[in-house]
Amino acid sequence: MTMFDLSGQVAVITGATRGLGQEMAVALAEAGADIALVQRNAADTQTKERIEEIGRRCEIILCDLAEMDQVKQLMGQVDRVFGKIDILVNNGGIQRRSPAEDFAEADWDDVLDVNLKTVFFLCQQAGRRMIAQGRGKIINIASLLSFQGGMRVPAYAAAKGGVAQLTKALANEWATHGITVNAIAPGYMATDMNEALLKDETRNRQILERIPAGRWGRAEDMKGSVVFLASHASDYVNGHVLAVDGGWLGR
Repeated sequence: MTMFDLSGQVAVITGATRGLGQEMAVALAEAGADIALVQRNAADTQTKERIEEIGRRCEIILCDLAEMDQVKQLMGQVDRVFGKIDILVNNGGIQRRSPAEDFAEADWDDVLDVNLKTVFFLCQQAGRRMIAQGRGKIINIASLLSFQGGMRVPAYAAAKGGVAQLTKALANEWATHGITVNAIAPGYMATDMNEALLKDETRNRQILERIPAGRWGRAEDMKGSVVFLASHASDYVNGHVLAVDGGWLGR
C-alpha cells in the first residue's frame, strides 16, 4: 500500500468546506498529506478540524475564486505557508440554472470564470512550481456534463467540457516534467449543488432510474479516486477523465 502513501506531501484543494471537496480533502489527509484549504471565509473551520483530528497539518488559504487578482496570488500564499505544492485539486465551482433561451450573460460569465478560467490559472501556477521540482499531481473536477449536455445548465456544461479538454492539453505538455494531469467526473451526487434536483420528485425519479447502482452518489464515493490520482499508484495515468457515476455513462 506504500504506493498510495502521501506522507510528506502538500495538497492544495479548492471548494472543500463541504460535500465532495470536504471528503476529498479528508481522504488526502488520511493518506498522509498536509492540506491547504482554499476558502473565501476563514470562519468555516469544519474541514480543518476534521483534518487536524487525523493528525495532519491543515491551513486555510483565503481566496475568492471569482476574483482573478486573488487567484493569481494564491500559490504565492501556499509558498509562504507550506513552501511547496505537490498536489492540486481544482474542486471549487458554481452553478446557474436557466433555460438556454433565457440564460443571462452575467450568469454565463460567472460560471465560465470560476469553473474554467480560474481552473486554468491555478493549474498554470501549480504547473510552474511542479515543473521546477520535477514532479506533481493535478486533479481537476469535471462532470458527467463533460460528456453530455445536461438540461438548463448551458454554461456549466460548456465549462465542464472545457475542463476535460484542458486536462488533456496540460497532460500532453507537462508529462515530460513528471506531472500528471487528470480529472474526476462525478455522477449525480447528493450535494448542496443538486438540492433542486433532489427536491424535484419527477426529475429525482428519472435520475435514479438511469443510474445502474440504483442510488445517488455520496461525497465519500470520491475518496478512493482522488487518493489514487494523487499518489504514485497513478504515475502512468495521464490526461484521463475518471467517471465516478454509479455506471451512468455505461448505460
